Amino acid sequence: MDASLEKIADPTLAEMGKNLKEAMRMLENSQRRIEEENGKKPVSEDIPGPLQGRIQNIGEQGHMALLGHSLGAYISTLDKEKLRKLTTRILSDTTLWLRRIFRYENGCAYFHEEEREGLAKICRLALHSRYEDFVVDGFDVLHNKKPVIYLSAAARPGLGQYLCNQLGLPLPCLCCVPCNTMFGSQHQMDIALLEKLIKDDIERGRLPLLLVASAGTAAVGHTDKIGRLKELCEQYDVWLHVEGVNLATLALGYVSSSVLAATKCDSMTLTPGPWLGLPAVPAVTLYKHDDPALTLIAGLTSNKPADKLRALPLWLSLQYLGLDGIVERIKHACQLSQQLQESLKKVDHIKILVEDELSSPVVVFRFFQELPGSDPAFKAVPVSSGAPAAVGQERHSCDALNRWLGEQLKQLVPVCGLTVMDLEVDGTCVRFSPLMTAAVLGTQGEDVDQLITCIQSKLPVLTYTLQLREEFRQEVEGTAGLLYVDDPNWPGIGVVRYEHASDDNSSLKSDPEGEEIHTGLLKKLNELESDLIFKMGPEYKSMKSCIYIGLASDDVDISELVETIAVTAREIEENSRLLENMTEVVRKGIQEAQVQLQKANEERLLEEGVLRQIPVVGSVLNWFSPVQASQKGRSFNLTAGSLESTEHTYVYKVQGTGVTPPPTPSGTQSKQRLPGQKPFKRSLRGSDAVSETSSVSHIEDLEKVEQLSSGLEHSNLEAHCPEQAPSVPAPMARQTEALQNKAQHPEDDHPQMGKPGSRDLRFSQPVNSHL
Repeated sequence: MDASLEKIADPTLAEMGKNLKEAMRMLENSQRRIEEENGKKPVSEDIPGPLQGRIQNIGEQGHMALLGHSLGAYISTLDKEKLRKLTTRILSDTTLWLRRIFRYENGCAYFHEEEREGLAKICRLALHSRYEDFVVDGFDVLHNKKPVIYLSAAARPGLGQYLCNQLGLPLPCLCCVPCNTMFGSQHQMDIALLEKLIKDDIERGRLPLLLVASAGTAAVGHTDKIGRLKELCEQYDVWLHVEGVNLATLALGYVSSSVLAATKCDSMTLTPGPWLGLPAVPAVTLYKHDDPALTLIAGLTSNKPADKLRALPLWLSLQYLGLDGIVERIKHACQLSQQLQESLKKVDHIKILVEDELSSPVVVFRFFQELPGSDPAFKAVPVSSGAPAAVGQERHSCDALNRWLGEQLKQLVPVCGLTVMDLEVDGTCVRFSPLMTAAVLGTQGEDVDQLITCIQSKLPVLTYTLQLREEFRQEVEGTAGLLYVDDPNWPGIGVVRYEHASDDNSSLKSDPEGEEIHTGLLKKLNELESDLIFKMGPEYKSMKSCIYIGLASDDVDISELVETIAVTAREIEENSRLLENMTEVVRKGIQEAQVQLQKANEERLLEEGVLRQIPVVGSVLNWFSPVQASQKGRSFNLTAGSLESTEHTYVYKVQGTGVTPPPTPSGTQSKQRLPGQKPFKRSLRGSDAVSETSSVSHIEDLEKVEQLSSGLEHSNLEAHCPEQAPSVPAPMARQTEALQNKAQHPEDDHPQMGKPGSRDLRFSQPVNSHL
């Protein structure tokens, strides 16, 4: 950079070169000192205030580009003559370098901050070129012969609306050209249909004005057949503008023929900032036109020195990098894309969408799982009328899983700069475009290898989950009380909702009872400590709660999973209703007891008389003639839900029969598992994978547990068979002896009144006490 500046005759440029040399020396020393003190800590973290930790770690070429903005402000303070010479030299040098690097001959350059601004100025130049009286008559000229701008269906979203807003044209002036659907790529412009559209517009009195072609579409990096499009535009006198990320490959030694044809177009837009990792540098639009007056009217040229100084950051950066540095950065990005593409071809269940574009620096891939029994050679053949539903279901499932895969890869390998996007034909995909991110993020070949490793580690989870989704749906639809919820955006086994007794399926209002049941169900499922993740969320277009089941990392017993969900939800509902019923029964019992206590007090008043109620007189009268009243009370039976008399309790001095109530039956029938086996795992019993030393002993332990549990039911019979005593374990023998003693002394089984441990559900209360 210093040698080139010293050759400039203008002393101002020579002095600026010396100052830049000193500034770069100071930057390098400061950068080296900071790295030594903080262990290569990013410079952005040392910036105080709100910018701390928010600025990316930029290299020396980034500092040079940022320095250009400050330097431009100082240069603008020079006198007019020196400023004119300096800005003209900077603009001409930058234009010449860009034309040579990207093989664009005999053209001019327009530097702009907004990427689409250059195309808008080119459209204005085309309008002034084709409509001679446009400056004088304005819209009247366009009204008589409407211009038409042709855009590809794969163009950037919102580009056509932006052009119409900038030019003041109505939206009917845009013509969207479809892409190939039967032959060729699905993202390349259909040339035959474009020619037909141009002929139709000419017949209707319209003027075909401009065509925007793509050298690397914004989505998947496809390149239109620019050579054929150039011939068509020359035939019908249409301006051809090319844009796209693949234009960066023009700086390399080998360029594909389709991209090389872009050098013959009328204009092209370049974005060297992301390609070279240069912050705050402008985009460049190269164009060919010989009339300086029209370019001045269109806004592509300007006499203001400040407009010419836009090229200064790029001028400094290009000199700092040099031709070798520029080529090396672009070549490195293309090598990263080729490395990923070749590695993905060896990974099963991964489909690459840009295989025909070997020179494209964009790699788009997605996870896919073929239908059982399908042949990959016939995937493009239309299916029968009964299959689209299954194919659509699989498409939605794969889209959700690919969205999850992309987000996981972005977190695990952030330096690769991956993006997740939705394509109309292919669905959700993951895009790797190192030419737009590698220079900024510093992506290397080791990062691509790590990305491949992460993809391979996530494939088993995606495969298992996709295989189990259909089985889960069938199991849920065949289980009473469960409703399958189709949520295409959930990347898991599926979504299910429990239909309780008072559930109204036709209503979309909130359901507090169902929300309470699903909350308890979610808690129970998470307590099982399985490998599955359970979440609760509202159903789409509804306020009702559902259970969301996450991805499966291993083979899952779907029947056991669905049965557990149904039984657990049913138990929660029954327990909640039992509590509600018991609360209502107790409330009614209290009300009835209050009424009976009031009646008992009235009867006692009539029986004892009024005199006995007087404090002093009643005491004397009771001393002379005590009242021989029987103790009366009421007890509340929770089982029957009624009040009963306690007279027999005081007569026989007992409160219950001493019969132990039967155990409450449980609806959950959990399957017996091997030691260490988590819930919802398929049983390994009977499989060849079971080892003789571990699994067989586990099965024997399970059989012993079954024998011990069944032995409790026959303990009374075994107690009368002394010859079988040696085969009974010691704890069971002691239990048998206790049962025999209990049978010989049945009177010990009746608990006395007030004895702790009574299991009677009733409580007693005298008449003269409060309930």
